[in-house]
Amino acid sequence: MNFSVHLNDEVVARLDQTAKESGKARNALIREAVAEWLGRRQAGNWPPEILNFEGIRRLKRFEANRKNLKPPRSPFDAVSA
Repeated sequence: MNFSVHLNDEVVARLDQTAKESGKARNALIREAVAEWLGRRQAGNWPPEILNFEGIRRLKRFEANRKNLKPPRSPFDAVSA
């Protein structure tokens, strides 16, 4: 299906430069960008960087300190003014 999209001069210049650098057609870049954007808009669809994250080895896991946490304060505890 074909669509007509109006872009400002700055966006067109950036698109042309990216097309030149990547060796891809402008239409191909626009298709990729729209598909990527729509993919990110799906509920519960986490980006690969998050899904593949394995933690930072030199840091302790958050759960390691869970036993040191204080219980939550009651919402009925009055704070004196």
